This record gives sequence, structure tokens and C-alpha cells, in this order.
Amino acid sequence: MKIKKVLRSSLGFGLLCSASLFVNTAHAETQSIIVAGGCFWCVESDFEKVPGVLSAESGYIGGYTKSPTYSSVSSKNTGHYEAVEILFDDNQVSLTELSDYFWKTIDPTDPIGQFCDKGSPYKTAMFYQDDQQKAVFEASLAQVEATKPFDAEVVTKLLPASTFYSAEEYHQDYYKKNPIRYNLYRSSCGRDSKIKNLWGAVASKAYH
Repeated sequence: MKIKKVLRSSLGFGLLCSASLFVNTAHAETQSIIVAGGCFWCVESDFEKVPGVLSAESGYIGGYTKSPTYSSVSSKNTGHYEAVEILFDDNQVSLTELSDYFWKTIDPTDPIGQFCDKGSPYKTAMFYQDDQQKAVFEASLAQVEATKPFDAEVVTKLLPASTFYSAEEYHQDYYKKNPIRYNLYRSSCGRDSKIKNLWGAVASKAYH
């Protein structure tokens, strides 16, 4: 299956910096996984440190308007999720391993957002790009539902991938560019404390 990705200029605000890029990930050594886990700064940070992950890019997916901007998505009127596309070398880390890791970095029981961020852009989801990914995600979800250390229902959705729009440049690697602000935000939002309460440990700490 060919997945379309739309890139942005460094200024963002609806300008496209290149033509659509088509990538077939079915059998390539370099593959991608697209997930929404609330604030995309945090999802980038959690995944980029995992061995085998080559890069993580913040963006928007799943909405019904074209060329979304951070401002339009934040208005909660476009239907987009804040999401991250993660490129990885499947000789070093598998799709199953990254899928299983994803659950331990979010609160999959929250139907209206994540941690201090509420509303449609901050809901959780996994976006499958082909039938193989769908099967892996479904198996990972089933494993979580069978072994979760909490009673609440898992509400994270598994959805077909649509156009992924790269977020504005200032959002990319925000945790590296603005570490003080990022760490203050993450701490004040209660992300790690909630994850620890749910799962018993903060999975991303293994890579910090």
C-alpha cells in the first residue's frame, strides 16, 4: 500500500514545501509506524531514543481539512490528531516491539485526550498502513487487554492511515531545541506520573 506524506516548509502555515512523497513500506528494511499519543513533542522524545529508530517526525493525520496548521488543529475543528511518524530499521527493532512499547508511553484509558491536554487533537490512536500493520496492531492491543494492570477499558483506536502532514519546523525535535520548556511542560502535565500509576513504570526512562 502506498502512503502519501505531505511535507511542510519551515514556516508552515499551510505551505507545501515539496510534492507528495510516496513510500511503500511493506517489505523495506526501513519501515514506518504512525501513532498518536497526545502531545507530539513527548511522543517524539519517547521514540527517538529507542535503538533502531532512525527518526520521528511530528505531524497531523486523520482530519477532514487539507494542509492543516498547528493553529487550525489546536482549534479542535479539523478532526486531526497530533501524531508522529516513526522511521525504524526492522533489522534492529520490530514493528511488534514498537507497538508494544507505544502502549506503555500513553494513557490508553482516556477517551478525551492525554494527561493535561484534552480534545480531539490529543486522543490516542495507531494508524495502520497495510493489512500486515493492522494485524500487528490488533495482536498488540489484544495482548494489552489480556495483561493490563488496571481495570479501566482501553479506548485507543486502530485506524487506517490517511495523509500525514508534517508539522511546522519549530515543532520538530522540540525536546532537543527547548529542553527546559519541554521538561517543564512534561512534568507539569503529569505525563510520567500518570504512566507510572497505570503501568507501574515509565517505559521511556529506559532510554533517557
